[in-house]
Amino acid sequence: MFIDQATITVEGGDGGDGCVSFRREKYVPHGGPNGGDGGRGGDIVLVADTGVSTLLAFRYNSLFRARRGRHGEGSNKTGRSSEALVIPVPLGTTVMDEDGVRLLADLSEEGQRWVAAAGGDGGRGNARFSTAVNRVPTRSDAGYPGEHFKLRLELKLLADVGLVGLPNAGKSTLISRISAARPKIADYPFTTLEPQLGVVDAGDYKSFVVADIPGLIEGAHEGAGLGDRFLRHVERCRLLLHLVDGASDEADPLNDVRTIEEELNAYSPILGAKPRILVITKSDSIQDTAAEDRLREWATERGRECITISAVSGDGLKGLVRRLAEWVESS
Repeated sequence: MFIDQATITVEGGDGGDGCVSFRREKYVPHGGPNGGDGGRGGDIVLVADTGVSTLLAFRYNSLFRARRGRHGEGSNKTGRSSEALVIPVPLGTTVMDEDGVRLLADLSEEGQRWVAAAGGDGGRGNARFSTAVNRVPTRSDAGYPGEHFKLRLELKLLADVGLVGLPNAGKSTLISRISAARPKIADYPFTTLEPQLGVVDAGDYKSFVVADIPGLIEGAHEGAGLGDRFLRHVERCRLLLHLVDGASDEADPLNDVRTIEEELNAYSPILGAKPRILVITKSDSIQDTAAEDRLREWATERGRECITISAVSGDGLKGLVRRLAEWVESS
């Protein structure tokens, strides 16, 4: 099951209490204070890990609490500090505040660490309060509490190329032909229910990653269809492939193109400004080339490349992969 959102509660460990203690030694008539400090509580640390692919684990376990530090002891013994509680998260995980407004961390590199909640410091023992005036202090500090936060995790897949388009534009078929990804493929809308990643071998030891997201429809940014929640997974892509069904019964295929363009711009200006290549699919079923000509003219007017392919017959796939590899390498 692919889970790309989760809310967790993190609680750093409390610090240990300081100790009140005095020396009792033979032949030492004026023993002094020797209470030790408390140990520090453990931190909660999020670490980006390639071995984790979704946020599924956080659906069943949303509370993470680090251990507290040990209390101080006599003979100036400091309590033991607790180790950090390390939580692995997928690469591409962003951490937001509880309201999902402020970005706190972006864990996009292997091994990247972020302290989600710091542990509290240990309290001071009475040995710390000894002065020339007060040689028998009976004061000590309690340990300081650790930080407590409620955080929102969102996963944004890391890919070089993102596939966007209406349902049944041929995205799943394309990714299954150029990579080892095996998404469900059928002739009804919304066959793809969750994002898919595929690694494309471009030859000469070159490869790149492609992300396929569920199809968009008009009004997706307002929740229509499957909504726009999956668009975050192509926000990190350097290039978008806008797939349009060249054999569609739609009288004007430009309506399909404009629908996706409007949804991308409505979701995010940054996403709307990403470079795109228009890909006309299902060339093996195109009966009227006039529609294809209109699409090419539209792309030319906007300075975009336009490539015609058929993922079923393989027509144009090698050229598309070669062009994508060149683009990824040069960008």
